[in-house]
Amino acid sequence: MSSPSFSNAVTDSHAVTTARSLRNLYFVRAAFSVCWVILTVLFAQKSAGITTVLLVIYPAWDVVGTLIDIRANRGGASKVPQYVNVVISIVTAIAVGIALQRGIPETLVVFGIWAILTGLIQLILGIRRRQLLGGQWPMIISGGQSIIGGGSFIALAHDPTMGISSLAGYAAFGAFYYLVSAFRLSKTVNRIAAA
Repeated sequence: MSSPSFSNAVTDSHAVTTARSLRNLYFVRAAFSVCWVILTVLFAQKSAGITTVLLVIYPAWDVVGTLIDIRANRGGASKVPQYVNVVISIVTAIAVGIALQRGIPETLVVFGIWAILTGLIQLILGIRRRQLLGGQWPMIISGGQSIIGGGSFIALAHDPTMGISSLAGYAAFGAFYYLVSAFRLSKTVNRIAAA
């Protein structure tokens, strides 16, 4: 039987490794979102082809980010929420491509549904990770805001003032919360390493 100090050291080591991996992932996700926002604002009104690629890439990138997230959390809690998120984002990338053939309102509805579902998963993960890593409030708030944002995309999809560029604000908030979470996880790493 292992001693309590050995068990605590293993738990702390796992927490530090997980926090570092997630911190790095969150920095990358924030950088991607910032680039996506800039490109969307620049090309939303100028190039239908580039806009189509950007809109399909956004949920497709979420698949990649979620798979990296799963890899960063090899032990511990069930990965069912992340795998569900992967499936939802794959379906969304395909659905966005189809919706774009019908129009902007339909595309905004697809993004709205995706934002609600992935926001709910983010909320669940933030609450679950709070105990091990602490400092998950930015991801919890981001998940809640994603749910609200998704609902507004659906409700306002047919408003003539709503366009693809309105998604840029949603992505910008996501980048902000990923950055805050990354810095918060840096504090977690330093705190555990110093203990």
